[in-house]
Amino acid sequence: MKPTTAPHATDAAAPTDAAAPTGTAPRRLPLPDVLRGVAILGTLGTNVWIFAVPGGEARFLVDVAAISASPAGGWSAAAVVETAFRFLANGKFLALLTILFGVGLAIQHRAATSRGRSWPGRYGWRALLLFVEGTLHFLLVFAFDVLMGYAVVALLVAWLLARSPRVQRVVLYAAGALHVALMGLLTLALAAAPVTAPQDAADVDAAVRIFNAGSWADQVAFRLDNAVALRAEPILSFALLVFLFLLGVRLFRAGAFDPDGRGPALRRRLTVVGLGVGLPVNLATTLAGPEFFLLDRYVCAPVTALGYLGLVGVVLDRVRRPGPVTAGLSAVGRTALSCYVAQNVLCVLVCYGWGLGLAQTWRGAAPWWVLGLWTAVALALVGGARWCLRRYGHGPLEGLQRVALRRLSAA
Repeated sequence: MKPTTAPHATDAAAPTDAAAPTGTAPRRLPLPDVLRGVAILGTLGTNVWIFAVPGGEARFLVDVAAISASPAGGWSAAAVVETAFRFLANGKFLALLTILFGVGLAIQHRAATSRGRSWPGRYGWRALLLFVEGTLHFLLVFAFDVLMGYAVVALLVAWLLARSPRVQRVVLYAAGALHVALMGLLTLALAAAPVTAPQDAADVDAAVRIFNAGSWADQVAFRLDNAVALRAEPILSFALLVFLFLLGVRLFRAGAFDPDGRGPALRRRLTVVGLGVGLPVNLATTLAGPEFFLLDRYVCAPVTALGYLGLVGVVLDRVRRPGPVTAGLSAVGRTALSCYVAQNVLCVLVCYGWGLGLAQTWRGAAPWWVLGLWTAVALALVGGARWCLRRYGHGPLEGLQRVALRRLSAA
């Protein structure tokens, strides 16, 4: 399940430049770029299974078990590989992406205040543009878009950054507590709910046929007809998004992304807590059954995401000479908006019926062809991102966004 989102984009337009004294060139922090690249490719690792299930987005609404991480035919080698891959991706990279969006906001806030500009100032135009981009992406490409939810939360958090640190802390803790309480209550309700009758086979077939054999216009109409259900994740996880945005702000201000000072120690601590505590608990909720899905994806996965953040930072601390892997991830991170949309467009063209239709044609070859698709799309994103940066200095959607923001600000 995707939210991103959510439950899956980034504040691709957010800079990763540390504030610098007036008159000096800003210093770009390398870690947020690399982490953003990891998060983009990681969310693809979640979403690719939605594309590759015959019926895609429609299948999710009528048969959640079809995209469950639980093995369907016992613990064969294929089932073990698929379950492990999906477990490592599910919810973790979405949470990491959300934290990094908060980091981007903190960087923009610091840059604005250091230059004596008002805040949030014209940030509302940026959020509005992001919401429009997300709406188009939701309708035309992929139902589980995260940009719309990020745009709404970004407006709230941008306003909070102009408030006192105490107000920000109160909202951070309140949002976290509210989210955990809500997920706990919903989990209890799921566990106590009676077993319902399975979905009628004819209804399932009619829904999935839209994505197996329907036209692009049919799929757009499906998203419009089911907009409320398909937009449930950002609504359900709104408090979590607020919490993770503000957590990203706090981590940035604490120096967690700095190459020196407190940065290395904080990253080691995040690795120990996130992987040493979060990963085992996350594994337990995954194996506990579908009733614990909400706790698994929306409570435990964000803790594990902090471990991912720390681990990538620890590894990067030990890289003396960045090589092609670091450069590729950084390029994807710097063109994150373009890469997020491009990965979904590519998967749609490969998997859905009006494209190559491989989700239906190769349904018996899972999980191997799905892993191959993820690898191929990831390599295409890395190559395309590096080419765009060499040729233009930014991604295509980032460039379009800059032009639109200049015109909106000048209006």
